[in-house]
Amino acid sequence: MISYTLKCDNGHRFDSWFQSADAFEKLVSSGHLSCAECGSAAVSKAIMAPRVATSDVAEPRSLQTPQTEAEQKLAELRRHVEENADYVGGKFAEEARSMYLGATPERAIYGEANGEDARKLIEDGIPVAPLPFLPGRKAN
Repeated sequence: MISYTLKCDNGHRFDSWFQSADAFEKLVSSGHLSCAECGSAAVSKAIMAPRVATSDVAEPRSLQTPQTEAEQKLAELRRHVEENADYVGGKFAEEARSMYLGATPERAIYGEANGEDARKLIEDGIPVAPLPFLPGRKAN
């Protein structure tokens, strides 16, 4: 795991953990990383001081357990979505359009769509909304 201090084009700074430097780059290039404060997708690494571990430094807190009220609310939202909607993966745009056109029965779905597909759905009046978490991986 690696921690980066990030900044958006609006000047907001925030910290986030990533599996690796490559994982960070993949999230940025795919548009799946946004500012924690304003939602801007123009996010980059900020200059940060090196982290040096000493014996009196506490271990980083677990990212598996929500600790703040906001983290708890996001965890509840994720559980609700996963329990009440079908995960359709990369076929989200196709499934949403099919339901909108009446070709398949309506049901709650969630999945993944690239920016262009999401834009087309919105332009066509098909109701969609981004999730504040990456779909497809069950919450721990």
